[in-house]
Amino acid sequence: MDFSAGLTFTLLVLVLLLLVFSRIAADMVLMAAMGVLIIAKVLTPAEALVGFSNPGVITIAAFYVIAAGLKETGAVRWIGQLLLGLPERERQSLLRVIVPSSVLSAFMNNTAVVAMFMPAVQDWARRINIPVSKLLLPLSYAAILGGTCTLIGTSTNLVVDGLLQAETGLMLGMFDLAWVGVPVLLIAGGLIILLAPLLLPDRKGLVEQLETAREYVVELVVSPFGPIVGKTITQAGLRQLTYGYLVDIRRRGLLLTAVSPDVVLEADDVLVFIGAPESAHELRGIRGLVPQHGDFETLDIAIQERCLVEAVIGPEFFGLGQTIRESRFRGRFRAAILSVCRQGQRLDGKIGDVRLQVGDTLLMEASDDFVSQYRSRRDFLLVSALNESTPPDFAKAPFAIGTLLMMVLVSAVGLLSILEASILAAGVMLASRCVSVSRARRNVDLSVLIVIASSFALGAAMVKTGNARMIAEGLLFFDGVTPWQALILMYLITVLFTELITNNAAAVLMFPVAMALANQLGVNYMPFVVAVMFAASASFITPLGYQTNLMVYGPGGYQFTDYARLGIPLSITVAVVSLTLIPQVWPF
Repeated sequence: MDFSAGLTFTLLVLVLLLLVFSRIAADMVLMAAMGVLIIAKVLTPAEALVGFSNPGVITIAAFYVIAAGLKETGAVRWIGQLLLGLPERERQSLLRVIVPSSVLSAFMNNTAVVAMFMPAVQDWARRINIPVSKLLLPLSYAAILGGTCTLIGTSTNLVVDGLLQAETGLMLGMFDLAWVGVPVLLIAGGLIILLAPLLLPDRKGLVEQLETAREYVVELVVSPFGPIVGKTITQAGLRQLTYGYLVDIRRRGLLLTAVSPDVVLEADDVLVFIGAPESAHELRGIRGLVPQHGDFETLDIAIQERCLVEAVIGPEFFGLGQTIRESRFRGRFRAAILSVCRQGQRLDGKIGDVRLQVGDTLLMEASDDFVSQYRSRRDFLLVSALNESTPPDFAKAPFAIGTLLMMVLVSAVGLLSILEASILAAGVMLASRCVSVSRARRNVDLSVLIVIASSFALGAAMVKTGNARMIAEGLLFFDGVTPWQALILMYLITVLFTELITNNAAAVLMFPVAMALANQLGVNYMPFVVAVMFAASASFITPLGYQTNLMVYGPGGYQFTDYARLGIPLSITVAVVSLTLIPQVWPF
């Protein structure tokens, strides 16, 4: 192994370790790896930067604009309202969630589908009296499965197709993957309907835990110079509150519980209230009570200017591992965190001492423009107001859906390539004002595009230095390995990578190995390439492998083990069906 090959292999191992065990953003890790390869002369700048001009990457960028147009016009919500209906049984409700979400995910970004369906499904679950935990994880899984049915259904398919075009000049058709994807969706979808009611917990999400977001904890301090020092609870007007009640008093390190109405208030007492959102405003009207930690910016917002917001912390949140106080959350976002839900449980104790983690769901009090300001920020995976106040432009929803269908049609019949059709559709969305330029720009996830494009450099280096061939030879560790056995082994390794790192990075890193493996065996490379596509999307066992899984983590009140409970049989089923059908459609 020469210097270039040794450096590339070391860099590959280091990148995998950083993606799995560190908090460094994936785009930064892969960009740094690309820089090392250029500086060390392993790749020329043209070779290293080829991912940024890859048709698959550009197509994904165009799809972000198309998805933004569908979201801003309310097209997905409109379809969801038509199809969800009022089922009588739990399995019927699962069917009504799985069908529209999987069909839409076949033609648009599945992250956008889940983000737009979630508020509707949460409200729908409350109306039909079904725990939201029974529906949100199936929603995520259905979106993942639907994305495998077409070439444009998931960014992973587009990325691998772009690599395939660059390597062989071969381009997959819009519905070529449907021969495997549709049976996978039907069988795995049926398994979800069968097992989800049995295996998923009957657990409330954050909103339901707080009685439909109407109850939370408020902590106030008795001012030493206020008029209520020396008065009893009753005399201070804290006994007959309209929107809340006093539960505890913290006094000089002691906790007074089951507080009697005759307890006399002292200076610097910390009063702990539980109540509805309006209780914060009501309590601020009592002279002598001041917010703890000076948290007044949100509490001073008038009721008509306030709203409750639910936000799921993403992997790029700036304050991971910090307490809420250390992160200066209130000053940065002008929002007060009222409660934190982790693995389905509201965290007790001082809110300022809670250390924030990926997947935490925050219930916040904020100004009514918070959602529009931070919905597209990388800090949060999902931001939604609990009381939706800004209606979408439903009048343009049919036009937006028509634009999507036209894009699918012209690319399916071969009039335009998928790249050309997606660019044209994105332009139509902008020209028709289905989405403004500024909103479209905010909806383009630059970090995802950088991860995909920069990971091409590592894949190219693996091929150029012979590492891909070396890994392929390592997989053929004994004589007599059949192509089908090699296909199974490569599928399992790709699934493992997908559960540990991002699905797109797993696909880009495994593609050269798949090509080299087929070359070593002297067989058709297409079964191995398609297997990479399906395996890289088959993330069902952990909430970390796929973004949609993490999005439903807090709102569904899930715990880590809930994913494995349903995800393991689902992952096995998808693997068996995929590995059975792929060699039939694309023979060795």
